[in-house]
Amino acid sequence: MDKKELAAVFTQKASLVSACIHEVKDRAWAIKKSLEILARKPPLDPQMASGKKPDPSERILAAPNLDHDRFLQLYDQCRAFPEIRVIRDGLRDFPGGIDMGVTTADFGIADTGTLVINSNDEQTRLATMLCEVHVAILAVSDIRETALSMARELETLVGQKGSYTAFVTGASRTADIERVLAIGVHGPLELHIILVEEK
Repeated sequence: MDKKELAAVFTQKASLVSACIHEVKDRAWAIKKSLEILARKPPLDPQMASGKKPDPSERILAAPNLDHDRFLQLYDQCRAFPEIRVIRDGLRDFPGGIDMGVTTADFGIADTGTLVINSNDEQTRLATMLCEVHVAILAVSDIRETALSMARELETLVGQKGSYTAFVTGASRTADIERVLAIGVHGPLELHIILVEEK
C-alpha cells in the first residue's frame, strides 16, 4: 500500500474506536489545529485540588515530547490566549488533571488505528494519561500497515533498557462494571489524531 492508502486505512480504523482524525499539510498547521481543539473545549473540572492551578478558568496544555522548535512555536501561539498555560515538565503538580496533552507519535499502525508512542520519559506518559483530551501528531510517512511489518522498528523502540513504549488505540474506555461502556476511566475522554502530510 502507498502512503495515501495507509493513511485512509488508519483513519477508518481509528475512527471506529472513536478517535477524531484531522489532516493537515505540515507540523505548523498541526500546532494551530491543537489550539483550535483546546479553544472549543470547556475548562477542566479538576477532580483533585492543586495549588499550581488556582484559577479554575485556566487551561493547562502539556506538550512534553514536542521537539524544541515545535514547543517554541506552540508557546508563542499561546501568548494570544492568556487563559492557557503551556508546560513541558512538572506534570505531577496537576494531579487533578490536565486539559490537553499534545504529543508526537512515533508510528501509526494502519490495520488497528493504533498509535505507537515512545513514553520512556515520565512526562510523556503523564501527558497521555492525566489529560482530558489527548492530541497526537503523526506523520503520514510514519504509518505502517501492521505491527508485524514494523517488527524491526518496534524492536529498536522496545530494545532500550527501561523502555516504555505505549500502544494507544482510541480514547480510554472500559466495560468492566456490569458491561456498561465508560469512556475516560483510565485516561483521556477524547483522542484527536492530527495526520501530517509532510514530516
